[in-house]
Amino acid sequence: MRSEIYKNHPKHYVAVDCAIFGYEDAVLKLLLYPRAFEPAKGKWSLMGGFVQEDESLEDAARRVLLQTTGLYNIFLEKATAFSEPNRDPGSRVISMTFVALVRIDLHDKELVKESGAKWWPVTKLPELIFDHAAMVQNALDLLQQKALINLIGKELLPEKFTLTQLRNLYEAIFQKALDQGNFRKKILALEKIERLDEKNTAESKKGAFYYRFCIPNLS
Repeated sequence: MRSEIYKNHPKHYVAVDCAIFGYEDAVLKLLLYPRAFEPAKGKWSLMGGFVQEDESLEDAARRVLLQTTGLYNIFLEKATAFSEPNRDPGSRVISMTFVALVRIDLHDKELVKESGAKWWPVTKLPELIFDHAAMVQNALDLLQQKALINLIGKELLPEKFTLTQLRNLYEAIFQKALDQGNFRKKILALEKIERLDEKNTAESKKGAFYYRFCIPNLS
């Protein structure tokens, strides 16, 4: 049988941990939950779980996301594997980190509430278990790299948005202010958003035109 082929080799647990990012009130946020079992029970953790025998890494990550947010068809990408022998005091566990982008206004708030999870600003995260702080930093680095080469936003912003709202998102991702004129010029030069014949009058008396993405999701 297949289970006997490698019987003389060491066996390890394989897990997935999801860095779930959302965007709300001009703040980039991360979904964390209090770990439900020992070791480190009750301490803040990324959303994760063990890979089952009939699952791929991606299948396991999407299961975790569905159980946590009620969403399935969302952006999801592998980040980095964490495999230090002593990273988890419970056992030898190798974990693959995934980056997920979620529309906070679309996710199932009741599911999040049931798990005790909470959205935290990425600039004000609590102390995390094990090596999860390193996982978060790695995931944020990946998100920033993608924002440099792709147009980030379709997975985090409403269907229509202003250039100011898009710039606010980028400032939240890079955690620094961006020049308004340069940002506008670079974004429009990409020709990946289109202007609508509708204005948001809340930003100024003159009003700011709404835009929408004319590119597919990043996933």
